[in-house]
Amino acid sequence: MSAKFKTLILTLIFIAVGLMSATAQSTESYAQKLEQEREKRFSIGGYGQLDYNQQISSSKSYTGKLEPHRIVLFLGYQFSPKVHFVTELEVEHGNEIYVEQGYLNLRINNKLQFRGGVMLIPMGLTNEYHEPTTYNGVERPTIATIIVPTTWREMGAGIHGRFDEISLNYQAYLFTGFNGYDTQARLSGKDGLRKGRQKAINSYASSPNVSAKLNYYGINNLSVGLAGYFGKSQSKLFDGLDKSSVNMTSKADSSVVDIAMVGLDAQYRIKGLDIRGEYIHTFVGNTNEYNLYNKKQNDLGSEMQGWYLEVSYDVLYPKLKGERKIVPFVRYESYDTHYKVLGITRNKSYNFNELFAGIGYSPIEGVMLKTDFQWRMNPHDNSLNSKWLNMGIGLTF
Repeated sequence: MSAKFKTLILTLIFIAVGLMSATAQSTESYAQKLEQEREKRFSIGGYGQLDYNQQISSSKSYTGKLEPHRIVLFLGYQFSPKVHFVTELEVEHGNEIYVEQGYLNLRINNKLQFRGGVMLIPMGLTNEYHEPTTYNGVERPTIATIIVPTTWREMGAGIHGRFDEISLNYQAYLFTGFNGYDTQARLSGKDGLRKGRQKAINSYASSPNVSAKLNYYGINNLSVGLAGYFGKSQSKLFDGLDKSSVNMTSKADSSVVDIAMVGLDAQYRIKGLDIRGEYIHTFVGNTNEYNLYNKKQNDLGSEMQGWYLEVSYDVLYPKLKGERKIVPFVRYESYDTHYKVLGITRNKSYNFNELFAGIGYSPIEGVMLKTDFQWRMNPHDNSLNSKWLNMGIGLTF
């Protein structure tokens, strides 16, 4: 082999190696860009709530309760600027795991967006925004448990959007309803609608429910919301029902109730002052038939009502403007799951007024240390009154 030919072969080899190296570098660079882009699209967050609740009495002693009330992991992915997926996985009381949210959002424009999946029902101030750093007190407002069964979420789909020119945003969805009857009645006077939440766990539907909310923000520092939820409870007695059977149809009809919930909420914020409140009224139809059919649990009320008013002030606001907070607050609540009844005797032990007075300290944004005193009072029976000391840690990231 001549020297010139050897030189040509070596030159071709070096060129090939160089091209392969450049291609590998180019491929590696492209892969790195893809990974960086995925990281930009992927988001992670969460919140946690650690509680201590101690009943206080001058005549009796009680043990306190300590628990990791909620630990929630948020995961999101943005497929494009207009399409994203949101999910929240919750561990409650240290041993219960739930999908708190899991929906796909498709943005057409600011005025029109589609959403479908496991979603929060837009009702009141707390159900949608229930992270422990967003509300005062160790526990959520009581009406957000008794009247609005927070965290209230179901499977559904619908639209939402915002009209900045008139300072209004809206939400309108179809949801699966409360589980009113499967093997037994789930709704009662004591617990209201709370035990009927399906929580998107093997949800079933016998009829759709409508949920909608309007929120107006056209006045400086003030936000006002009006919400409605309308439909029927669900019943498994409709599954496989022989429509020609009058007796079976009558039983199935007696196992559901009509539900109309209306809520009004408002929040006014200026500098360190925060005033908020809400009023929720629920009308329940067909309760006479429902209670007669479910004789072992025959005390569901025909109307439920609850409201609260709260005032808080960040005493450090003038100096630190939110970098660190000390927030004393006072909240008064009133609720009654037997506000009105039909065909049964009203149980006055379901009617309570509550007074909360407490303080929260935030050393840094996303962390809140809380303590409050709670006076729980029944206006009809003093033996049901109780006092509580609550302490907790709330965090959001």
